[in-house]
Amino acid sequence: MSLKFEARTDTGRKREHNEDAFHVNVDESLFIVADGMGGQAAGETASSMAVKNIDEFIRNTKEGSEITWPTEYQTGLSRNGNRLEAAIRLAHRKIYDFSLTNPDLNGMGTTVVSVLFDRNNLMTIANVGDSRIYKINDDEIIQLTTDHSWVNEQVKLGLLTPEQAQNHPYRNVVTRALGGKDEFEVDIEDHELESNDIILLCSDGLTTMLKNERIHQIVNDNKKSLADAVTELINHANAAGGDDNITVILIHYKKS
Repeated sequence: MSLKFEARTDTGRKREHNEDAFHVNVDESLFIVADGMGGQAAGETASSMAVKNIDEFIRNTKEGSEITWPTEYQTGLSRNGNRLEAAIRLAHRKIYDFSLTNPDLNGMGTTVVSVLFDRNNLMTIANVGDSRIYKINDDEIIQLTTDHSWVNEQVKLGLLTPEQAQNHPYRNVVTRALGGKDEFEVDIEDHELESNDIILLCSDGLTTMLKNERIHQIVNDNKKSLADAVTELINHANAAGGDDNITVILIHYKKS
């Protein structure tokens, strides 16, 4: 398995602070994007804590490691699925507990998407919130995650069209996030990969500015250089308004 990647985050044109965070752990083939919320330093704190604690748990659960897991092992999930699910729940609890120590951090939270690759042409993805993961090839772009957002629920009910949801004033309202007092379901899936698949992880600062078709076109137009593709995605999102922080990770997968 060969993985090449590029990652970048940008404040955008409308926000004063960048509340997004990302992390890449090359040794574990782990990639994470988190989009914090809560104002002031709260969002930045939540997203930073999320990527740090998820990475730490994944590092501590390598094959042969002995560690007490914070959740019960689920037989319906793969081992990497269990690792990501437990890591996200642990991060959730730590963010919530930390928010209770400082009134300025009350209500902070973060979305998270993460990908963990193994050696068997498989990747495991995890999602809480409205950051997204896509699989891209020459012919199509496939959104692998489901947005946990108010507007997406309205689309499912037939009360909003996808076009209306794209520009709705409540498009940033999420229905699941790390850091609140309530527990939630983590979406976990395993996906088989084909050589030359490109995996995109991003915050909603990209997807509220650019439609899927435009993202697909930009990536394909720049597929010889992941760095150029990341730069172009961010530049186009900013040109479209740059309403939010923008974080992009592109991963080119190739079978060994």
